[in-house]
Amino acid sequence: MAPMSTTASQRSRIQQVNNETTILLVEDEQDLLELLRYNLSREGFQVETAATGEDGLKKAREMGKRLDLVLLDLMLPGIDGLEVCRTLKGRDQTEHVPVIMLTAKGEESDIVRGLEYGADDYITKPFSPRVLMARIGAVLRRREGEQRGGDGSVIEVGGVQIDNERHEVLVKGEPATLTATEFKLLSLLASKAGRVFTRQQIIEAIHEGYAAVTDRSVDVQVVSLRRKLGEAGRSVETVRGVGYRFRD
Repeated sequence: MAPMSTTASQRSRIQQVNNETTILLVEDEQDLLELLRYNLSREGFQVETAATGEDGLKKAREMGKRLDLVLLDLMLPGIDGLEVCRTLKGRDQTEHVPVIMLTAKGEESDIVRGLEYGADDYITKPFSPRVLMARIGAVLRRREGEQRGGDGSVIEVGGVQIDNERHEVLVKGEPATLTATEFKLLSLLASKAGRVFTRQQIIEAIHEGYAAVTDRSVDVQVVSLRRKLGEAGRSVETVRGVGYRFRD
């Protein structure tokens, strides 16, 4: 992974936005940790680091409200990334702090478990600095939107407007007729646009974990939802081996 290239003016604008954002980087591979810290600092982020899960949890506790996001490697000595994520999401102090997991390719089961433990996104290694910065930006924008979103009765994203109180959906100003289940599915995905939901999370959220609802049932509902949304249905993305998300 090489340092990312941006113009001086672009970097200045980015740094103005990022200079009050503090990221905790938990990574045990020293070379990668230093390279990530360099790229993050270069973009204006304040960076704290930890090389073990235990140290990461300690740093998160010490940072308190200064902590804005955690970049978390899955394969850590001692307490692994999955357990760190679950602990962070279980603490009142850090439950709302976004977590992006860093993982090697082919670890689909760990990715799914991480998302179920509360991770907001994941990035597979190797990755480019541009992808990393884009994903960080998307997660931080989503967090900011959730903090300012009030009761979330109306959601607008990707040309789709969802009114939860009226149970209405408009696609580029035109009404879309959805079943109750499709409406719940769309509202769930759009309410956290960019976040990946596993099929099991979808089942628990919109079917209350009903045992008769299978992964295949979720896939069929997604196909139907995409069709009814027309071109906007392309925003409902399949994340292979994991689940679905509404493109941010």
